[in-house]
Amino acid sequence: MEKTDVLILGAGAAGMFAGIEAGRRGRRVVILDHAQAPGEKIRISGGGRCNFTNLSTAPEAFLSQNPRFALSALRRYRPGDFIARLDRAGIGWHEKTLGQLFCDGKATQVVRMLVEDLRDCSAELRLGVEIGAIRRDNGFEVATSVGSIHTESLIVASGGKSIPKMGASGLGYRIAESFGVAVTETRPALVPLTFAEQDLARTAQMAGVAVPACVHAGRTCFNEALLFTHRGLSGPAILQISSYWREGAPLIVDLAPGIDIAAHLKAMRAESGRIAIHNALGRMLPDKLAAFLVENAGLSGRLADLGNARLDRLAAAVKQWQVRPVGSEGYRTAEVTLGGVSTAALDARTMAVKSVPGLYFVGEVVDVTGWLGGYNFQWAWSSGWAAGQVA
Repeated sequence: MEKTDVLILGAGAAGMFAGIEAGRRGRRVVILDHAQAPGEKIRISGGGRCNFTNLSTAPEAFLSQNPRFALSALRRYRPGDFIARLDRAGIGWHEKTLGQLFCDGKATQVVRMLVEDLRDCSAELRLGVEIGAIRRDNGFEVATSVGSIHTESLIVASGGKSIPKMGASGLGYRIAESFGVAVTETRPALVPLTFAEQDLARTAQMAGVAVPACVHAGRTCFNEALLFTHRGLSGPAILQISSYWREGAPLIVDLAPGIDIAAHLKAMRAESGRIAIHNALGRMLPDKLAAFLVENAGLSGRLADLGNARLDRLAAAVKQWQVRPVGSEGYRTAEVTLGGVSTAALDARTMAVKSVPGLYFVGEVVDVTGWLGGYNFQWAWSSGWAAGQVA
């Protein structure tokens, strides 16, 4: 039987990073993945430019049953540390908005850097390998499609359930449960939301329309772009709020943040009262959306014919549009999985399972989910780094 010091299940961001760090300590490292190429989520992220981190790692940007769990790893391996790594590799980058950092060139540069770092520390990357039964035996014995491997340390970096067409599965959760490690409820996150058929019939004409919006779910809100789709709503504001929204709950949407719609309409009435109400609103919003909102408010006719109360009603329809999604597009398009291996079972400094010496969980498989905008990659780097220091 083959033997190694550290066996890592998953050749994504967290798994490769853990392997590099362990390899640099002189540990013999083997990384297994059923995919035919490493770092597939890195490759497709950020429209192919890889939104590799965010300048902020504030605790409120991470969802978990214990939101502060992530802070230990995030404070010890920071965004600046990864930026320095890219700089040394000669990979250009830039900031877009809200602290989001992207590669100037293709995301494959990041994958190539990680693969080269693995090679430099003699870590072995084996692809197209299926994982079978795992048992403890003075370490761990892992059955695979190419033979069994015995390892002192086992790092599970298998990701979550999001984007199953890339091979995502619940493997990591099943491994955790087989060792008595609790797994919190999992659900799609950073995902478009869908409407019921009757609502789609009314909004279908706006598919492709995008506007800045402030989207509220309870006390949480995000002020970013919103996109109408053939299924419902998408865009950064919706992807963000999807991590907080639950079925049956409404969303309250301000479709014109920072604009006093009522004041603008009243001023316009004094200057151009003969203009149709939907055309007046169309000066502040896309025409299709303006027409929808006017109809939704039960209004028609010229601006001059509408009193203050009706204009206030229209303004409320714009600033407090209430919509009730019926679901999401699911794991098929979700960028990440919410929930996962319970942080209560893990050591925050090392990502080790407290009750199972030598077993570690890193990255998306853990119950730590970041906001859209590079936070989840930073969690992958930081958690992988933490495990790689000790495994």
